[in-house]
Amino acid sequence: MSVDLKTVKRVAHLARIAVSEDDAHRMTGELNAILGFVEQLNEVDVSGVEPMTSVTPMEMKKRVDAVTDGNKAADIVANAPATDENFFLVPKVVE
Repeated sequence: MSVDLKTVKRVAHLARIAVSEDDAHRMTGELNAILGFVEQLNEVDVSGVEPMTSVTPMEMKKRVDAVTDGNKAADIVANAPATDENFFLVPKVVE
């Protein structure tokens, strides 16, 4: 894959980056070098290599997926100005 001057200017426009003509010419070479390196990675044989999320083998920490009510109803309504049996009391607004 090769990047030309028109592509560099289009990407800069899409990214809302002001690029001068000299910078665009320089970036063309730099982007082509980067894409050349990425294309080299396609030559690496990765068959039989499992994907990994970390360089050190570790198991994800998981909590038990259990539904609970939290047993914190009294703590939740503790700072409310008016409560009744762990429910908030609010003024009536509809007649």
